[in-house]
Amino acid sequence: MRTRPFAQVDVFSAAPLRGNPVAVVLDGDGVSDEDMQAFARWTNLSETTFVLPAADPAADYRLRIFTPGGELPFAGHPTLGSAHAWLEAGGTPRQEGALVQECGIGLVQLRVEADGIAFDAPPLLRSGPATDEEAAAAVEALGVDRGRVLDVQWADNGPGWIAVLVDSAATVLGLTPDFAAMGSLKVGAAGRHPEGGPADWEVRAFVPGIGVPEDPVTGSLNAGLARWFLSSGLADHAYTARQGTALGRDGRVTVTPEGDSIWVGGASTTLIRGTVTL
Repeated sequence: MRTRPFAQVDVFSAAPLRGNPVAVVLDGDGVSDEDMQAFARWTNLSETTFVLPAADPAADYRLRIFTPGGELPFAGHPTLGSAHAWLEAGGTPRQEGALVQECGIGLVQLRVEADGIAFDAPPLLRSGPATDEEAAAAVEALGVDRGRVLDVQWADNGPGWIAVLVDSAATVLGLTPDFAAMGSLKVGAAGRHPEGGPADWEVRAFVPGIGVPEDPVTGSLNAGLARWFLSSGLADHAYTARQGTALGRDGRVTVTPEGDSIWVGGASTTLIRGTVTL
């Protein structure tokens, strides 16, 4: 065991305590898989990350991402929070203003923006309409009236998201999901705000099977939704999603299409700096 630099970063909010925290071990070299998982269970946050030397010469660093219940190949808010912490700790990217993260799904491109960091939404591993059986399971688990559901699609960029589009942001905020019925499903819900609302979309994410009943603000889900919305015409320009409202948070996720890229970003704030012994 040794002392390692550590940070806890609030992601998708410029104001402390309003986004989604991620625990970042900035030197994960030599930590066993078992100890990584044990530390993630101990922090009891939706994700805990470990920064490691890159194996791919094109990457600035490698990131492993753990929930209390297991490892993820990719997740958005840990990607942004870890990049923020790495830069604050003196990390120097190969290209100024840009970073390349290596993780379970491969290389993820990031860029530093005026008000935070954004990642290029990875391609979907599974997309298109859910089957009738899949859609019924997701809708039942959310406890939403089927008449308020507009569509159910796969938006899986690694974690396994199935996304339910409903008729309004108010319907999203009124959801009372049945976590027992949800089981191992990873379900996202989205609905539009009326014009002039606090954001363009309201989003919620539920993943009880990995120890996270409701995730406060979710980069990977918002990236998957962006791929769906922009490819289908549900959105045709940059937009903002709000998430975490039902949990007393106020996360803001910006989505900016540029050519073949979709940049998903937001502000990050470091709340804890120190060391951890692992």
